[in-house]
Amino acid sequence: MCLQDADILWFRQPFAHFYPDTDFQIACDHYWYDSFDLDNSPNGGFNFVKSNNRSIQFYKFWYDAREAHPGKMDQDVLNMIKHDPFVKEIGLKIRFLDTALFGGFCEPSKDLNFVCTMHANCCIGLENKIHDLTMAIDDWKKFMALPADERMSKPQIWTVPRICG
Repeated sequence: MCLQDADILWFRQPFAHFYPDTDFQIACDHYWYDSFDLDNSPNGGFNFVKSNNRSIQFYKFWYDAREAHPGKMDQDVLNMIKHDPFVKEIGLKIRFLDTALFGGFCEPSKDLNFVCTMHANCCIGLENKIHDLTMAIDDWKKFMALPADERMSKPQIWTVPRICG
């Protein structure tokens, strides 16, 4: 099951980049170059989950943990519980998605030849998100209009985040 917020653009189909042996995969605000590193900063706006006993137990645990931390957003609660011994006890396999493929305004993908998604994370306000997501679409259109050899040989960069940055 792929879950996502409404403020995510898809440039390529991302399914080939999910880890086949993993129960719970989640995008990051900041990625520390190791998909297993629990110190990555998860962003609940985009995740891929296998429905099984482990993930069902995990979601119940996460839901109950929200009640133990009133006023905290689900992403903050996830950050608090990802190191909990219960997660290891149930055998949940967690991996974090590389921002090189699953970028966002917190940490944009560096190479448009590989990016799958762009998330308007680290951005407050609907108008700001719409402005910068529109710029990202324009960047993508310019990139795709280039001849294939130029797309591969010259690194293309995002003009976003602009307002959200």
